[in-house]
Amino acid sequence: MQEDWKNKHIVFFDGECGVCNFWVQWILERDKKDAFLFASLQSGFGQKFLSERGLETKVFNTLYLWKPDQYYLVKSRAVIQIANLLGGIYTLLNIGKILPAFTGDVFYDMVSRNRMKLSAQKCFLPDQHQKKKFIEV
Repeated sequence: MQEDWKNKHIVFFDGECGVCNFWVQWILERDKKDAFLFASLQSGFGQKFLSERGLETKVFNTLYLWKPDQYYLVKSRAVIQIANLLGGIYTLLNIGKILPAFTGDVFYDMVSRNRMKLSAQKCFLPDQHQKKKFIEV
């Protein structure tokens, strides 16, 4: 495992979902500040994260963003924070913070319920540099 994972923002995602894998690739391509690492919720690391917080360990329809020893965010708040950390034009998503989390989560949940229909199950194969950004323990 990467030695500096505690200094990164870790994105937990459904490793079997084509939509989730698309967004992981999207973040990877824009992560110019090297701020993120990734772990599937099905991995040992993902399962440990979920169980330590008393979260669901069998249903993987929620995106989590975790900054160790600081915070973890879910659903729309995680998406907004990821955009903020990417910087640039993506920080425009900060406008979503003026809405209650529930409002953004309604849209998030609608996409989540239909995500398997939205994308064919495509296999994502990271390149050598990208592989270093995944926590698989």
